Amino acid sequence: MPAAAAAPGASRETGAGPGGSLVMVLDSSGSMADDDGTGRTRLESARTAVGSVVDNLPDGYPTGLRVYGADRPRGCADTRLVQPVRRLDRTAVKRAVAAVEPRGDTPIGLSLRRAAEDLPRPVGGAAGTRTILLISDGEDNCGAPRPCEVAEQLAGEGTGLRIDTVGFQVKGAAREQLECVAAAGNGRYYDAPDAAALARQLQRASQLSADGYRFRGERVEGAATRAGAPVLVPGQYLDTIGPGEKRYYAVGLDAVSTADFSVTAVPQPGAAVDTFDALRTSIAHGTDSSCATDTARFYQKEGAAPLTSAVARIPAERGTRACDRAGRYWLVVERESKRGSDAARWPLELVHGVEAPLAKGVTPAQSQPEYGKGGKDAVLPAGDPRDVRGGTGFNDAEELGPGVWRDRILPSQTLWYKVPAGWGQQVRYDVEFANEPTVGNGAATYSYGATQLFTPARFPLAGGSEFTPRTTYNGRPSVVRMGGVPVAWTNRYEYRSAVQPVHAGGDFYISVTLGAGAAEIAENARIGVVLRVAVLGDELAGPQHHAGVVAKKVDKKGNSSGVGDSSGTGGAGWTGIAAAAGAGAAVVVIAGLVFVRGRRGRAARTTRGSA
Repeated sequence: MPAAAAAPGASRETGAGPGGSLVMVLDSSGSMADDDGTGRTRLESARTAVGSVVDNLPDGYPTGLRVYGADRPRGCADTRLVQPVRRLDRTAVKRAVAAVEPRGDTPIGLSLRRAAEDLPRPVGGAAGTRTILLISDGEDNCGAPRPCEVAEQLAGEGTGLRIDTVGFQVKGAAREQLECVAAAGNGRYYDAPDAAALARQLQRASQLSADGYRFRGERVEGAATRAGAPVLVPGQYLDTIGPGEKRYYAVGLDAVSTADFSVTAVPQPGAAVDTFDALRTSIAHGTDSSCATDTARFYQKEGAAPLTSAVARIPAERGTRACDRAGRYWLVVERESKRGSDAARWPLELVHGVEAPLAKGVTPAQSQPEYGKGGKDAVLPAGDPRDVRGGTGFNDAEELGPGVWRDRILPSQTLWYKVPAGWGQQVRYDVEFANEPTVGNGAATYSYGATQLFTPARFPLAGGSEFTPRTTYNGRPSVVRMGGVPVAWTNRYEYRSAVQPVHAGGDFYISVTLGAGAAEIAENARIGVVLRVAVLGDELAGPQHHAGVVAKKVDKKGNSSGVGDSSGTGGAGWTGIAAAAGAGAAVVVIAGLVFVRGRRGRAARTTRGSA
């Protein structure tokens, strides 16, 4: 069995749970006494919406309430915290909002500044989302401090703060100001033309805060140059990166092992991005040499979603290239941002793995570069879907077996799942975005739905010419199809980016994203998604030629799984990393290296890593 490599120190899991918090800032100015068109005042509808929000937040999620314009007829200092940000007390929040009456002015800028102070700082380096959720029916009438300037200042003070705004029956200058505050504050603007929309948009914004990406890893700080770069051993790490920034991390590599690096950037969901904003990874060697490079882009400008770039050093058969030598290498991570894009620092989650050689004398099976039965026309499971709840990221992805699964997703949200697949098997799935009732002319407005398949080492798979992992969405049913080729050890020597990374078994990851623009389309807070998941082919006992089929057993739910050790001769897939990281160290174990003649030229030409 392969040896496990531990990250230095204890691993840490952070995110919306241990580090996240929410403070709602409610407009209680005189205009909130106006009729909202239903015979109720705007504030009465806001009270109902806030009550619905707290009913649906997770138990214990730190939540507070600040109001402005509630205490005096005039005054630009009229802002007050009526419920401190602490472990969620639904009754206390409802009681606090019920006592508020509309009276005075609209000091939005000052209220935002105070709200940022209301939010507790994450303890112990946690990376959760701290959210200010502003609900207003008008613009600031106090002049100073200017709300957009305050939002920009707050957003630049650290990682993890977002300001979402909900405009209740606003238009013109008031809407423009709230849109500006959200854009400057790494958040989203939600339009609420009526009471039903107000409840819906508050639900979306609050749930997006509570369901933030849960990070895991050891803290590390990349250097601006090679000099002073921290040394990484195989494991999982956390860092941050700013616009236009480059981060260096040093690694020591031997002459025979494959080294894998995957980097995931997690901007605030829906934050402003450009189509070609990018996260780039490369492996540097020598004074000016690059062994591999990969660039990930958003390819849409509705709003940010997690972005993963990955590279690998794959030694050549004879070890004659400069990048095959043992010595010091550097992982280089770069962020490219266009003018007007999110200016906040983005959290990074880095995974570094090393693949040891196969046992001496083991002949690996031939590569499997074709989709075969797993192509776009594959027959997938049918029948009634089972309910499932996707995770927030790689670390808490929900495990799925073959079958039909049903979930619900928010605009700007990405849900995560994992599907085990071993040697000789391939993952193939469809994601169906549901037929949903739309609002206004929602059917004429378009957003998008997308999916991404990742290897056990977190390498994103390209669909090649077979799959297009994105579709338009306007509330009507829409489907996106995705899959990978069969897992084969020698796939690493193929030149195609859709094939090369699929060379070790373990948990394959599926991400599903709904575009931010869907908030202006769907009537329901969340929209339905159905996943039809297949794992095709018999699982083989190992990477070797003529490996036997692993015996199966069936659990009470009808899912089949291997009985024995699936590592086979010479090593295992990435089956240990998630559990080991949660136990205190990130463990990276994978099959090793034996070379197959005739594929060396193609491996040399690729810029994509292995995984």
